[in-house]
Amino acid sequence: MAKTHPVNDDMAYATAAPGILSDTQIRDLALHHGMIDPFVEKQTRDGVISYGLSSYGYDARCSPEFKIFTNVDNAIVDPKNFSPASFVDRHTDVCIIPPNSFALTRSVEYFCIPKDVLVICLGKSTYARCGLIVNVTPLEPGWEGHVTLEISNTTPLPAKVYANEGIAQFLFFKGSTPCEISYADRAGKYMGQRGVTLPKL
Repeated sequence: MAKTHPVNDDMAYATAAPGILSDTQIRDLALHHGMIDPFVEKQTRDGVISYGLSSYGYDARCSPEFKIFTNVDNAIVDPKNFSPASFVDRHTDVCIIPPNSFALTRSVEYFCIPKDVLVICLGKSTYARCGLIVNVTPLEPGWEGHVTLEISNTTPLPAKVYANEGIAQFLFFKGSTPCEISYADRAGKYMGQRGVTLPKL
């Protein structure tokens, strides 16, 4: 069941001008209103690809749950009728993505986005410099769930992705007013998703 986290007037971000949220505003929303769970209050980087709260964003981790694209069964990729046969499932600390292929995973964190916030996701530079591109559509106001992440290996070589380490940075933008109809209000098809979620029509 979807959880709701109402906007309170006494919150730091609620009285701020529209724009990108700072670390203090993200922390307040995460700790007191459940926007990010679990939440890491500072950047963690000792021996790992960094994750946690940054100056104006939050670096999320990927879970050990992966779906790796394969064409073993000659499946056709059809977003209107997607076949799970297009993937092989792996639960692993290190996922190896084949050359010129991709994998799906999910964020470790569960997000509950306020009605006046839109979230944009960008891949970590460490992976980008290795030819790995992370793609996520915006997290809409009122949406909640684990974020399904698509990781493309654009190189001609196999590439490693490390579970429970940083994978992408999320930037939180406050709108001038709460939207009239949120993702939750229109019962979006990916509302409350858990685990790696495949395309739905």
